[in-house]
Amino acid sequence: MEASLLIQSIAGLVVILAILIFLLLKPKVSVKAKSINIKLEEEKEKTDLESLRHIIRNRLSTEKELFRAVELVLKHHGKIPGKLGLRLNPQFDSYMEIIITLCRHPHTSKDIILKFDKELTRLNPEYKSEINEAVTKGLNSRG
Repeated sequence: MEASLLIQSIAGLVVILAILIFLLLKPKVSVKAKSINIKLEEEKEKTDLESLRHIIRNRLSTEKELFRAVELVLKHHGKIPGKLGLRLNPQFDSYMEIIITLCRHPHTSKDIILKFDKELTRLNPEYKSEINEAVTKGLNSRG
């Protein structure tokens, strides 16, 4: 009888030890899973210029969405291809449209406009006057 009691006690302690080890390791797995989910969400976010222009054109986009779209445009598409002699690069038209649309958007703020203006000018000093003209056109066209 003593031997069976001893075996049952050891088995019980092993089960308790297994449960404690499982509980100890469980939070580490969930932290890794959360970081993987965050990375997957970032990868799902579309960063092509056309998708970002669509967010800025959408009149229902919130201020947060506009700010995030502006950040992504600057991060992934901030450098405008150089001028072609005295002519502007045809791709600058997309940026001009973004600036004007951003200035006219109902949910935009001065912070968003200033951030986009300053960073785009910093990244593209040769387009400084054209960027300023686009901002002026956008602000003047507000209702």
